[in-house]
Parts: sequence; structure tokens; C-alpha cells
Amino acid sequence: MAYTESSAPTAQTSAASHSNWPRWLRRNTMELVACCVIGLGLFMLLQPFALFLYTWSFLTMLGGTVMFMVVSKFPE
Repeated sequence: MAYTESSAPTAQTSAASHSNWPRWLRRNTMELVACCVIGLGLFMLLQPFALFLYTWSFLTMLGGTVMFMVVSKFPE
């Protein structure tokens, strides 16, 4: 069995397989959301006004970091 161009995988087949992902669930959008969550956690950590925000700041940054690591595996 010879390997011909018709049986060779193309870039179009891999792009077509990811076309069913919703646009808001793509990597670029979700990475931006994850960075905003990390930034919100940093703001919560550094603000001097509310102890409640300071209390939840570490978990917010941790959640944003985990979200960024998971989202970085999403298709473009």
C-alpha cells in the first residue's frame, strides 16, 4: 500500500475538527478571562479596604492559575 497525497492528512482536517468549538470557548478568549481572574485576585490581595476580599484573594488567584493551565490546552 503506497502512501499517496490523497491519503496524507491535511491541515484542513485538523482545523475542521475544531470548528465545532464555540467562539467564546477558544483559547484566546479564555486565556484573557483567566488572566483577568488572576489580576482580580491580585487586586483583592493588595487592597486595604475589605478583609473579606483579602481572605478570598489567594483562592481567586489559584483558580485563575488553574484555569489558565487548563485553557492553554484548548484549540486556537
